[in-house]
Amino acid sequence: MDLPVNFTDRIKKELGGEYDSFIISYDEKPLSGIRLNRLKISPDKWEKLSGVSLNKIPWIDNGYYYDANEWNASKSPFYYAGLFYIQEPSAQTPANVLPVEPGMRVLDLCAAPGGKSTELAAKLQGKGLLVSNDISATRAKALVKNLGVFGVKNALITSEEPGKLLEYFPGFFDRILVDAPCSGEGMFRREPAVMKNWEQYGTKYYNDIQKNIILKAADMLAPGGMMVYSTCTFSPDEDEGTLDYLLSERPEFSVIKIENNYEGFDNGHPEWINSGREEIRNAIRIWPHRMKGEGHFIALLKKADTGERFSSMTKTIPVKLMSDEKEFLLNNGIKEVELSRLELHVDKLYLIPEGLPDVTGLRILRNGLYIGDRKKGRFEPSEPFAMSLKREDIKYYLALPKDDERVIRYLKCETIDISDEEKKANGLDKAENGAYVIIGIEDYPLGWGKVSSNTIKNKYFSGWRMM
Repeated sequence: MDLPVNFTDRIKKELGGEYDSFIISYDEKPLSGIRLNRLKISPDKWEKLSGVSLNKIPWIDNGYYYDANEWNASKSPFYYAGLFYIQEPSAQTPANVLPVEPGMRVLDLCAAPGGKSTELAAKLQGKGLLVSNDISATRAKALVKNLGVFGVKNALITSEEPGKLLEYFPGFFDRILVDAPCSGEGMFRREPAVMKNWEQYGTKYYNDIQKNIILKAADMLAPGGMMVYSTCTFSPDEDEGTLDYLLSERPEFSVIKIENNYEGFDNGHPEWINSGREEIRNAIRIWPHRMKGEGHFIALLKKADTGERFSSMTKTIPVKLMSDEKEFLLNNGIKEVELSRLELHVDKLYLIPEGLPDVTGLRILRNGLYIGDRKKGRFEPSEPFAMSLKREDIKYYLALPKDDERVIRYLKCETIDISDEEKKANGLDKAENGAYVIIGIEDYPLGWGKVSSNTIKNKYFSGWRMM
């Protein structure tokens, strides 16, 4: 690979005797990975269910390598069921090392397309609040889809610049992830086109952006909270330099050692930026010649437990549900206590996350779980609502075996047939024509259909269909 000379000259000085191994690694094929959705499946269940032989990523407890020549992950029905996210192995690290517990308030500040947000949401297990933000509304469309496919109920998805969010969330979040825009040096092997961007903008352009973002994030973190700062670049100015800047501007922060360490990780290098802050060594670097993944930098930071925590709560406007709507929701996973958090925006019904402050004025792409639409006296449930449900919470469910050809037909938005025996075995013999049923692969929902005698009319969202 024809790497930029300015880049290789700097790396040679930094790596010394490891430089030749680093250069040789660029002749190797980039590795692909998936990360399992903890909201829906465990590694043990996945390995029994999938029938696909994959190697574990040694430093990611729910991550696997896969060979794209042997398995097309993006065409797997399990992908459409939200059982996994396709993500480069090193990129799985930042969300993995951030210690998130159910009930916390979490911010993913630069979230699109959603790889890290989906993992943070899974760690929350539906309890607490996730704010997923990306300044680009275009990129954030993928974020909305991916959180929907994963079945996430408790996310506020926004498209704002960090300063605007700070007005609403000062000292609010228990955990923050900042996977900052960067020059992308760590992606040169996987995406050679990134080198043109690097040559055009260099590292200072991104470093200025990073310094602005990290201070805004720091001020949104609650006292005692923790934050991950990460990039996919090797640039010391963007990595150690940004940390040094934060520690100078916000002395209440410290860099703490990541406990879930792996022998292939390198440490941070304060000497590369002429800094005397030894705590920067607690950060980790991923090099492609040391580990099976692309280049990454990750630092875990903690804010001193002093000051006040922001605790303003939102005011919901109660929705007057039609009797059939209420019955349908209670029969399909919505709890009685959650009915008070339902809001109607024009004709769309949402389940608002618990503990959300008043966010009026923010550019919101999705506030909580999109339940469905009111249409001239009838209710149509949404695809994200289907994906948020568990089989045991669903009134009518058609379980298709993983090798059933109707799975693919359903994902292509085709009507599917069902025998009388199948209807009885799945409890659909009691369903009236026109009743909503969820079609699933084994125990995992794919989407809605409508019973019509011995067929199921397809209600899968056409924008997500398998092509």
